[in-house]
Amino acid sequence: MEDQNLTLLTDLYELTMMQGYFKNKDKNETVIFDAFYRTNPSGGGYAIAAGLEQVIDYIENLHFNSEDIAYLRSLGIFEEEFLDYLREFRFTGDIYAIPEGSVMFPREPMIKVIAPIMQAQLVETAILNILNHQSLIATKAARVCFAAQGDGIMEFGLRRAQGPDAGTYGARAAMIGGCIGTSNVLAGRLFDVPVSGTHAHSWIMSFPDEYTAFKTYADIYPSACILLVDTYDTLKSGVPNAIRVFSEMREAGIPLTKYGIRLDSGDLAYLSKKARKMLDEAGFSDAIISASNDLDEFLIDSLKVQGAKITSWGVGTNLITSKDCPSFGGVYKLAAIQDKQGNFIPKIKLSENSEKVTNPGNKTIYRVYEKESGKIKADLICLVEEHFDEQDPLLLFDPLEPWKKTRLPGGSYTLRELMVPVFKQGECCYTSPKVMEIRDICQRELDTLWPETRRLINPHQVYVDLSQKLYDMKIQLLNQLGEK
Repeated sequence: MEDQNLTLLTDLYELTMMQGYFKNKDKNETVIFDAFYRTNPSGGGYAIAAGLEQVIDYIENLHFNSEDIAYLRSLGIFEEEFLDYLREFRFTGDIYAIPEGSVMFPREPMIKVIAPIMQAQLVETAILNILNHQSLIATKAARVCFAAQGDGIMEFGLRRAQGPDAGTYGARAAMIGGCIGTSNVLAGRLFDVPVSGTHAHSWIMSFPDEYTAFKTYADIYPSACILLVDTYDTLKSGVPNAIRVFSEMREAGIPLTKYGIRLDSGDLAYLSKKARKMLDEAGFSDAIISASNDLDEFLIDSLKVQGAKITSWGVGTNLITSKDCPSFGGVYKLAAIQDKQGNFIPKIKLSENSEKVTNPGNKTIYRVYEKESGKIKADLICLVEEHFDEQDPLLLFDPLEPWKKTRLPGGSYTLRELMVPVFKQGECCYTSPKVMEIRDICQRELDTLWPETRRLINPHQVYVDLSQKLYDMKIQLLNQLGEK
């Protein structure tokens, strides 16, 4: 996983188009591609950017080795002159991106590639593969953590993930989204994130009785003693035996630090309330009650409403697979081509669906915050040469229904440019923070959302608007194409 050559992690048509460009175009013709998505996952009001560090690794190691060339030759569709070109292939362009952990919204570029056309075309598939997956899982994790209302969320879906990469990079993304730890030991080593776990039912069943299993586990792990209490009978056997072990630990002078029980089946609301009462009456009011069993944000939210006494949640399958929304839907579209004079000529893709019509040109994004609250008012996509003064009034309008307008008085808002340079002329100029640092960034980003945008059902959608200059360019191109 650490040493894979991902250069051939691409769709065949990227390579066939490259050969077509090689034969018929100036291979140094510079273009701009935008990667963006159209709809927030899981019916939510936002998404979380994740995966940029892996994109950087991919770009920095992009090269065709002798085995790659031999395989491509075996396909019988590539000419030797083109294969010779691939031997010396390196990425030499520029990349801008929304940093990991950032909140982002539909139709705004997650990443912008400015590079010779053959290079920009090749990297499409891998960039989308990496960003789509990690952004999806980070977003799902943020939703689950929101439902838990401050309780810790453990990610432990490795065994249900769609393969080792999805399990490991999914764990990374889940940590970015707000989880406090993962069961995935490889992810812990690769990304320096906390790992945690308890024990399985098989541990209990391998001993003569439940008490002996609990006692043995407590002797080995006295400072991390979370006991799984539902192997036989949760309230008649599991919780009483756990209390017996905790009492013996206390009598022996063993500090009770991280200790408690885990529920993995049954009516979690009912069982947690009964277990809490039993633990409190025995003098263990600070004992953790953790829960697992096919949890997601909706079930956790429901259990909270029911007054469940759970304070720690283990979420596996539904998080690591984003089961209700298994794909992110990011796309990669041509936005401009540079002419001989160095000017970028905007390009646009048409569609019968107005939301699929692309935004042309060399763009950037400004986030508009309400100055008083620090909350996001809107995102403004504009051309890179545009600049705005926070002391001037700012007119925002819906690009699909432009008669819907909002005018922000000067001094009432602040602006922040979202996209940062990542590569310049093929050299990385960006240092990725550590995963736990990105997690902190993500929490601060989520705090800039209004509660109405974070709610799980029918959230308010943040406005993503176009500047007047970009909007006019788009309309002009649409009119020109309509006249042909």
